[in-house]
Amino acid sequence: MKVKRLYIEAGGKPIVLLNKDDADDLGVRALGRVRLRANGHERTAIVNTTSKVIEKGVVGVYEEVASRLNLEDGSVVDVRLSEPPRSIFFIREKLKGKKLTYSEIYEIVKDVVEGNLSEVEISAFVTALHTFGLDLDEATNLSIAMVEVGETLDLGDILVVDKHSIGGVPGDKTSLVAVPTVAAAGLTIPKTSSRAITSAAGTADRAEVLMPVSLDLDEIRSVVLKTGGCLVWGGALHLSPADDIFVQIEYPLAIDPLLLPSIMSKKKAVNAKMLVIDIPTGRGTKVKTIGEANALAKDFIELGRRLGIQTGCAVTYGEQPVGYAVGPALEAREALETLMGSNRAVDLVSKAANIAGVLFKMAGVGDAETALRLIRSGKSEKKFREIIAAQGGDPDVKPDDIPIGDKTYEVRAKRRGRVLWIDNGRLVEVARAAGAPKDKGAGILLNKKIGEHVEEGELLYTIYSESSVKLQNAIELVEARDFMGIGRSMDMLIQFIAEPPVYKRRFELER
Repeated sequence: MKVKRLYIEAGGKPIVLLNKDDADDLGVRALGRVRLRANGHERTAIVNTTSKVIEKGVVGVYEEVASRLNLEDGSVVDVRLSEPPRSIFFIREKLKGKKLTYSEIYEIVKDVVEGNLSEVEISAFVTALHTFGLDLDEATNLSIAMVEVGETLDLGDILVVDKHSIGGVPGDKTSLVAVPTVAAAGLTIPKTSSRAITSAAGTADRAEVLMPVSLDLDEIRSVVLKTGGCLVWGGALHLSPADDIFVQIEYPLAIDPLLLPSIMSKKKAVNAKMLVIDIPTGRGTKVKTIGEANALAKDFIELGRRLGIQTGCAVTYGEQPVGYAVGPALEAREALETLMGSNRAVDLVSKAANIAGVLFKMAGVGDAETALRLIRSGKSEKKFREIIAAQGGDPDVKPDDIPIGDKTYEVRAKRRGRVLWIDNGRLVEVARAAGAPKDKGAGILLNKKIGEHVEEGELLYTIYSESSVKLQNAIELVEARDFMGIGRSMDMLIQFIAEPPVYKRRFELER
C-alpha cells in the first residue's frame, strides 16, 4: 500500500488509518491489528478506519509508525492482517477472576508500554484488577514487570533512601522540606515526583516554581551525586513507564487498583533500599481511619520486603491542609520561608521532621530531633539551595521573588467562633477553579485553621488567580458552598439540608 504520512502523534501508540474497503479486504475491523513491513523493519499497528479521509490503496500512518519504519509520503509498505497479542488472552483470564503468573503479567505490561494494546484492552485489564483485586503475589510480579520494561537509576554502591506520600491532603509540600533535610544528613534521596492529577499541586508542580524538574536520567545522576538529592518530575523519565499509561485509564474510571505496585515499582526503579510511605489519614483523605491505614501499611511493608526495599509507614494527620498555602507558587514560597526559619507552618515542620526522622532511624543516623536541628540550623535550607542550583534554578531566590496571582478575593468570617472543620475536597475544587495547578500563581492562602479562634469579619482565607474569569469561577464555588465551617466549640449542627442534595464523590488519584 502507498503511505500517507499524517504528521499526527498518537500518544505513543502505533496507529494506522485504513480506508474501510481496504480494511474489509484485509479482514480487519477498527481497533484490530495489522502488521506493517518496510525498509527492513516490522511493526504491529492498531487500525482506525475511514470511508473519506484515506483513499483505497493508501494507508495513513501516525508519527509513531512513520518514525519506526522510516516512512515518508509515497513510500510503499506491506500491510497484512496480524493476530492479536498473547497478552489479550491473559487479560481475559483476569476478567474471569483468575490469578496471573509473572510471565503473563510481564507480557501485558510489555505490550502496554510498546503500544500493542488499545485503550479498550488496557481498560479491561485495569477494571479486572479493580473488580477482583490484586493479591500480594500479583502486586509483586506487577511491580517487578513495571520496572523491567523501563529504565532504572543506577548510583552504584550508594545507599539510596526515599519517601513517598499516597496523596490526598492539599498543601502537602513536605517533600520540599524533607528531601533537603535528608540530603543534609548525608543520605542520598533521588526524589521523583508527579504532577497534580486531581489535586491543586503535585510535588513536581511546586518544585518547578523554583527550578527545572524535567531532567533526564544522566542529569539526575549528576545532580544527586553532587548534592545528595533531587526533586524532579518522574514523567520526564522512563522509570516504570507503564504506570503513566495505567493512570490515564484509572482517572476517567475513578478507580485506583494499582496504588501499591505503582508506587513501589518507581521506588524499585531508583534502586531505593530504604523507604518511608506517608499515609495521610482522616476525613477528606483516601484513607479515612487508622484501621484502614494500618491495613494498607501492612501491605506496603510486605511488598517492600519482597522487592528488597526496607519499608516503614508514617500514618499522618490529614483532616486539613499541611501549612497554610495551597497552589504551586504559594506552596513553594511557604516551603522556602519554612526552611529560612519561619515558624508559622508548625505542622509542616513537624511532618517533614518526622518523615525524615523515620528514614534517619532506619539508616541509623538519628531521629526526628536530628531532622529538627538540621531545619532550625539552616543546614536544610543550604542543601535546598544547592539542589536548586544543581537543577538549573536560582540558588539565591527569596520568597518575595516568587510571583503569585494578582487577582484576589478575600473571604471573611460571618460570625464569631472557631474553625470547626475544613472540607479538603471542596478546598481543592476551589483552588483548581482559580487555575491551579496549571497557573502556578493560583491557589488559596489560609489565615485560619481547625481549632483557631475567629472574630466576626476576620479574614479566613484569600483566593489567588492569574485570571479574572477563573477567579470568578472560584468565587461562585465558595458562595455555593464554603469549605470552612465556623461555629462555637460545642456546636453539633454541621449543616441544614432542606432539599435532597446531589452527592458527588471526589476521586483522588495522586502518585
